[in-house]
Amino acid sequence: MTNLETPAVTPDFSSDPQRIIQLLAAELNVRPAQIAATVELLDEGATVPFIARYRKEVTGGLDDTLLRTLEVRLNYVRELEARRTTILESIYGQGKLTPELRQEIEAADSKQRLEDLYAPYKPKRRTRAQIAREAGLEPLADAILAQPGCDPAELAEKYLNPQAKINDAKAALDGARDILAERYAEDADLIADVRDYLWRTGLLYSKVMEGKEEEGANFRDWFAFSERLRTLPSHRILALLRGRQQGVLDLRIGLEPDLEAETPHPCVRRIADYLKLNARFELDAAPRERWLGEVCRWTWRVKLLTAFETEFITRLRESAEEEAIRVFAANLKDLLLAAPAGPKAVLGLDPGIRTGVKVCAIDATGKLLDTATIYPFEPRRDREGSLRTLAALAARHKIELVAIGNGTASRETEKLVSELQQRHPELNLTRVMVSEAGASVYSASELAAQEFPDLDVSLRGAVSIARRLQDPLAELVKIEPKAIGVGQYQHDVNQRELARSLDAVIEDCVNAVGVNVNTASAALLSRVSGLNAGLARNIVAFRDETGPFPDRKALLKVPRFGEKAFEQAAGFLRIPDGSNPLDASAVHPEAYPVVERILARIQADARSIMGKTGALKGLSPSEFTDERFGVPTVKDIFSELEKPGRDPRPEFKTAQFREGVNTIQDLSPGMILEGVVTNVANFGAFVDIGVHQDGLVHISALSESFVKDPRDVVRVGQTVQVKVLEVDVARKRIGLTMRLNDESAPARRSTGGEAAARGERGRPGNDRRAGRSASRGANEPTGAMAAAFAKLKR
Repeated sequence: MTNLETPAVTPDFSSDPQRIIQLLAAELNVRPAQIAATVELLDEGATVPFIARYRKEVTGGLDDTLLRTLEVRLNYVRELEARRTTILESIYGQGKLTPELRQEIEAADSKQRLEDLYAPYKPKRRTRAQIAREAGLEPLADAILAQPGCDPAELAEKYLNPQAKINDAKAALDGARDILAERYAEDADLIADVRDYLWRTGLLYSKVMEGKEEEGANFRDWFAFSERLRTLPSHRILALLRGRQQGVLDLRIGLEPDLEAETPHPCVRRIADYLKLNARFELDAAPRERWLGEVCRWTWRVKLLTAFETEFITRLRESAEEEAIRVFAANLKDLLLAAPAGPKAVLGLDPGIRTGVKVCAIDATGKLLDTATIYPFEPRRDREGSLRTLAALAARHKIELVAIGNGTASRETEKLVSELQQRHPELNLTRVMVSEAGASVYSASELAAQEFPDLDVSLRGAVSIARRLQDPLAELVKIEPKAIGVGQYQHDVNQRELARSLDAVIEDCVNAVGVNVNTASAALLSRVSGLNAGLARNIVAFRDETGPFPDRKALLKVPRFGEKAFEQAAGFLRIPDGSNPLDASAVHPEAYPVVERILARIQADARSIMGKTGALKGLSPSEFTDERFGVPTVKDIFSELEKPGRDPRPEFKTAQFREGVNTIQDLSPGMILEGVVTNVANFGAFVDIGVHQDGLVHISALSESFVKDPRDVVRVGQTVQVKVLEVDVARKRIGLTMRLNDESAPARRSTGGEAAARGERGRPGNDRRAGRSASRGANEPTGAMAAAFAKLKR
């Protein structure tokens, strides 16, 4: 063995936990003690919402955003440390771990650097270089390097080996070249140098695969495309990768065309310079220098370029997926925290033409009261009968709101409801267009079958539409997040990471709002901190059997609901009108003694002061701290007593679509319309203006001032005013602007095959609208649309 130290017992290469703490503290710019305390809480099973809300003293006040980042980075660093240990053990087992190498491995700060250092020692399949070594050609390679004035061909004659099929000098030199190329391609510092240069200066080239021009027409914007690696936006990367995955595009990494044409290639020259080889590339160069130049070329072309293409495309994909997941998560958060209409009786309509409009009535608590199917459109055209049915349902169940799904025939159905309102003003109805994304996914789900075992699948969607108007959060948690359709290339990204991120968003939103434990579904309860699907079902079953929970302490009677689950969940579970008024607030039961001290000081009871601004005037939080609860927690208690169970969601508002504008054919440039933001991507926002096809407000048209991130200006669910810039009926593209003084482009009313050739098609999904927003487009706007947007850029 060549290990410098060869103890009788194999050294322990496992990482010191303090190393992980120090790494995270430096990366997140917080004190190591804060990291250590948070890691301990996470390892004990505490959730991020619980830590952020109820353990501020322990973590030093780390907020939920930083805690989520810490949670993700903790997993990465732990994986990094585990890999570091595996590599050290592997190299030590080979007898090749020197003190210098160990120091380099222990200093590596990324998985990529670790793998670069491990490359020469990593078990691999039998390579050309290995075959050359077995043929005895490594001494030839070393001899050429050691003798500056030699002629490689003459030296090679001494290393012929017919048994290994090394029959002439060329074969011997090829083997020596393979040995050096592999050696150089495993030099971690050389790899890092060339990698950095190529990443800083390189481009991604895309071209159409031969014979795929017609089949891949949707990707024709990328048939001859190039852009710098460092500036490629995530949505463009994912579009290119989708084209490659479908066999339409060929992707390559390279430099600018003039640099690519240089002899030698800049990367070849960089290899030669880095290794301090006296390599030459001219035909009249000395034999040794010219041969070394060929070794450098071979190292680049055969070893490094191929490896870097794979690595960089993977790197681009991972960064694009990370950004796409971030966008999806942000949009989902906005959608989940959309304003609830509240406890009002709702008539839910799931529009359809031939199969009819599915109708359901629910009461203020979301309980299903009645259902019907009406046929106002082709082929039955029973408009009068439909109006009578709707009027009867509305009157019988004292309906206040009518929720209309925004799918097929939504505008026609809205017009029907408008007529109902005109004929029956005494009903005092308000109609609201509601996104039905994911409704059919829910309808066919096991959860829907459990909720409505005797209800036809087609009618369950109407119930979902009605309930999501009352409380979007409570209803949307029942649907697979990916089916909601507010993502960007959601089907193309890492599904495990997407699910993890979206689950975290749902958990944060549910716990930020709080849950009424006496009315919440099992699906909603399962998202509460400390609970899971099994405990949620147990809570609902216990509630159904024994009646509403009178207080939070009664939760401990639920089977398998232990002290740990109670600690994590209790503060987020609300019991309005219970025996203890504090149970309707976000004050955790563990802090009730603090409240009792406050109440004793002002000589009042909880019911008399809760919800009254100024009731605690003159009191200082610092007066009520103790060894466990500090000023941050007492401040939160003060806020809760003044505004118990406050809902962070905005006030409920509705958008009114313009009468007479029902299809894309009804649009014309210059129209100013009201709409609802359905999706926000990095290049702009999609807005539903009531024509069954969302329009795009490009990032440059969102505001008069510069916009770096569209979400700084608009959010999913927001009502906005937009102006129609351009309409391309054939490709179903609508260009919009929120800068109402912008000039509109001439209308494009072309028809024919252009839509099929270049239109952006939504990906097929489980729901008829789920993919509509999620995958809008492999391409950004081009042609006249792009020209219109270009005019907006200042």
